[in-house]
Amino acid sequence: MIQIDSYEAIDHFVQQGESFALWRIPGEEHIHFRSRKSASPCLLYDIKDLNERSGFVIAPFQVTKEHPIVLIEPEQPEISFEGNADFLRMKFEFPSEEMKFSSEENEKEEYAHRFSLFTQPLLKGGQDKLVLSRHTRIQRKATFSPAKAFLSAAKRYIRSYVYLCHTPTTGTWMGSTPEILLSGEKGDWHTVALAGTQNLRAGNLPKNWDHKNWMEQQLVASYIQRQLSTLGIDSKEQGPYAVRAGEVAHLKSDFHFSLPDVRKIGDVLKLLHPTPAVCGLPKEEAYRFILANEGYDRSYYSGFIGWLDPNGKTDLYVNLRCMNISLTTFTLYAGGGLLAASRLEDEWQETEDKLDTMRRLIYI
Repeated sequence: MIQIDSYEAIDHFVQQGESFALWRIPGEEHIHFRSRKSASPCLLYDIKDLNERSGFVIAPFQVTKEHPIVLIEPEQPEISFEGNADFLRMKFEFPSEEMKFSSEENEKEEYAHRFSLFTQPLLKGGQDKLVLSRHTRIQRKATFSPAKAFLSAAKRYIRSYVYLCHTPTTGTWMGSTPEILLSGEKGDWHTVALAGTQNLRAGNLPKNWDHKNWMEQQLVASYIQRQLSTLGIDSKEQGPYAVRAGEVAHLKSDFHFSLPDVRKIGDVLKLLHPTPAVCGLPKEEAYRFILANEGYDRSYYSGFIGWLDPNGKTDLYVNLRCMNISLTTFTLYAGGGLLAASRLEDEWQETEDKLDTMRRLIYI
């Protein structure tokens, strides 16, 4: 088995522009690594084309010629990161929980403009929910190490799916996401409804949730049940309950079920993506509204990412709390679900709190 034993060895893959994926599943210490040197990754333009495929998937919010689905297909045995347990016991100095980050004034003005556009159909009753996201750019320091940031995230965000990946098509992405899109193997499969957001209370989960947050979560849960039923899938729901995700808390429901044909995982993914947690309801109308009115290209933010294997274990997550890493800048992404009762200041602060998940790694 090939071993990776230093930050420099991982950063070398980024510098050489080679296709690779490095990830850590919630609750595990093991860090997975796969790369592809002999050929370019596979590019797909329909989620259903993932049927009977395996490999590491990087899928965008909207599949286009510029942003295809990228599949790093298996080429060699899994590479191990030597000393995983020792690393996860190391101490890192993180910025304090009280540390605040300033935002450019024009970013908030732009967000306020988009918020006004998005709330109009909600107030008129044409949409039940719309997800408004934003991005911010930060200058990259020459000393930044993608590998060190990833491994620091793996220690800090133990309840989230943490990844670092690069392909010539996507560039370099890193994230820490709490939301499962689809995971499982054989007869046991799992997806979640994750919605509603609050700050932690002195580092602990909040005990009280308002009507807006409960309603947002229920909209997502009902959608998932309906989508699975269209494939004849009978799911069992557990929840909702509060969970920690990075710097904030969410409401979560788990759905467990069997798949009638594991060779057609792509069909299931096509039904689930994009979830109301990143899009809205009614889904198709919300999707079109976002593309027409959000004002920027989400790229691979709010798509999905992870390992796909119909003959083994699949772990696919919605690509939240993520950033695109270029040679000179970081582009960070965050969003929030809007209902008719949403308030501008609350929603802006929610995106700020979510952006902190990646911002805290930049300054390590």
